[in-house]
Parts: sequence; structure tokens; C-alpha cells
Amino acid sequence: MEHTIKAVFSDVDGTLLNASHRVTPRTGEWIHKILKSGIHFVIVSARSPSGIYPIMRRNDLHCALIAYSGALIMDEERNVLYSRQIDRQTALRIEAFIREQGYDLSICIYSGDDWLAPDKSDPRVMNEERIVEAESRQGTVKDLAPGEGVSKFLCICAPGTILQVEKEMKAAFPDVAVVKSSDILLEIMAKGISKAEAVERYCAHLGITPSETIAFGDNYNDVEMLEAVGRGYVMGNAPEEIRRRFPFGTADNDHDGIADVLEQLFTGIIQ
Repeated sequence: MEHTIKAVFSDVDGTLLNASHRVTPRTGEWIHKILKSGIHFVIVSARSPSGIYPIMRRNDLHCALIAYSGALIMDEERNVLYSRQIDRQTALRIEAFIREQGYDLSICIYSGDDWLAPDKSDPRVMNEERIVEAESRQGTVKDLAPGEGVSKFLCICAPGTILQVEKEMKAAFPDVAVVKSSDILLEIMAKGISKAEAVERYCAHLGITPSETIAFGDNYNDVEMLEAVGRGYVMGNAPEEIRRRFPFGTADNDHDGIADVLEQLFTGIIQ
């Protein structure tokens, strides 16, 4: 298959980044090798663009990105190829519902590259800022720029509560996408948004098919993407339930899981 691979898609947290939120040197070296050879490398994340740019700068990566799990696609020059948002009125209803239910969670509101938090002093928001190396601003949906909708809501839930929140959000808002991305993170986006759909859109932009690509992921919101490509590789740190679903696995994100696969596929084929 290595002779036909034209693009590599990679999730960020738990996949491209290790537990210290860094790209390991060996993984970075192999990404540069495939980019130099003309193979596309695409960062795919639930993060906002501002949470992805520091990774790209630190590792000198000139590549396309898919943000908000597919709600925003940008090419190598940061031109917007695709953007889809939850309309403002629906966003206001979602925000009000979360507040009225009294869930033990912290909410983040993203629109384009704007990040708002009703309580930016919440330790959960502050921890998210530290991880993604970006800063939120105090505000709610009504504080968005005129005419702007919401690219994504992020609910940072108290441990042990996410399944209930997920179930009730899906029942209350069947016309949006509600996706669990970790044991405490719940993503809410426009209906139909997924990493898999974004991969298909970007492949169409390149004039290739998903079968000519591979992908790396480690969590529930990566499953559809891993199924959509020619070969999906599950990181060794993924939940066992996900690892059982796919025939191709690799080492965990602290032990060069991505580099292991790229070296196996491309040694002797690219310089």
C-alpha cells in the first residue's frame, strides 16, 4: 500500500502529541520526510486553529489542518476551504439548556478562531488554555461577532458524568452532532460534522480518494476517520474497546507510534 499513499491524517491529543503535549523528535523527523517527498500530512483535531498553530510553529510544519473535528478545514496557507457552524439561535438554546440543567461542567464556545468561556477563571478552562497554549476570553454566545454562529461547544465534564450529559444533550438536540472525545470532554458541533467527513472533503480538494490515505487516532471521535481511510492505525494508548475494532495498531503516543508506522511504510521509498 505504501506506493499509493498520498496523504497522512493525524489526530493531535493522544496521537501526534505525547503525554507532555509535544511531538517527539523521531515522529517530527518522519513527518518532515513525508512532506518533503510530496505526501500530504494533515493535522486533524477537535482543537481550534489557535490551539493547533503552536504545534505547527514549534515543529516547523507547513501543512493543512482540520479543526473542530471537521467543522473547519484550512489549507497550507491557512485559506479556509470549508466552514460550518451551529446557527446562533440554536447555539443560544444549547447554552441555556446546559446552564439550566446545572451540570458540573465548564463550557467553552468556539467561533472561527474566537474562544469564549462564561467563566474563564474555572480551573478546567485554565487547564485547557495551558494545554493548547491559547487564551479564551470571558463571554457567552451573545458576545460573538455579529452574524457569527458556533463552530463548536466543548463541555469539560466532571469525572463520571459525561455519559449522562451526552445522553441528555443528544435527546434534547437531535439536530446537532454530540461526540465524546475523552472521558471528560464532550464536543457539540453542527449536524453531520465528523473527522471522516472532513477527510473526504479534503481528499476531494486534493483530487485523491480516502483509500489512498492512512490515518492515526486514539479516541472515540477518531473512529469514523480511521474507518474512512485506506488504513487506520490505532495508537497503543487508545481504549481497549477501540483497539479491538481495528486490525492495525501501533505503539503509544509516548513511544513514537506514528514514526514506527511511517518508517515501516516508507523506508527505502522516500529519502
